Amino acid sequence: MLEFVIENEERANGCGVICGVDEAGRGCLCGRVYAGAVILPSDYKNPELNDSKKLSEKKREKLFSQIVSDALYYGIGFAEVEEIEQINILNASMLAMRRAVEVLGVPVDIALIDGNTARGFDCKTRTVVKGDSISPSIAAASVLAKVSRDRYICALADKYPQYGFEKHKGYCTKAHTEALRRYGPCEIHRMSFLKKIL
Repeated sequence: MLEFVIENEERANGCGVICGVDEAGRGCLCGRVYAGAVILPSDYKNPELNDSKKLSEKKREKLFSQIVSDALYYGIGFAEVEEIEQINILNASMLAMRRAVEVLGVPVDIALIDGNTARGFDCKTRTVVKGDSISPSIAAASVLAKVSRDRYICALADKYPQYGFEKHKGYCTKAHTEALRRYGPCEIHRMSFLKKIL
């Protein structure tokens, strides 16, 4: 079970309100990039909580409901395809993360950011490489981001059935690249990502 090691270090440093932040969809060929921000109770325990990439879709959906119910505060943000193309995927991921923190509805003492980069946040930040496998707060944020993005892209599968979004969620799979070559890109594809494919 993930333990609040990093969170407790920050509490010892005087931080009271601590949120975990993570993104989903950064490596996809299409659609928005999503982010989650979560503030968990300091004594929160959930043995099933882990990096969203290590969980089945069914388990992620179950955890999503639990996190939304149990979190003190949570926020979900995203950046649109147009923003990804204008400012690049790294900056768009940061934008989605900042938006997720902003909608928490409470001032944050420190945001624990999955990865090695944090830009433009109004609060103190700490980056944690592979944080979604270490910190319960970041792991919870990863679940909210991943489930939110998967739900979004599956909803678009009805509008663009030829690409099979419901199966690969927009990632660069063989089926997706073959569909791109056959049908060409649609309005939600990130054209800057397709240069080596088309």
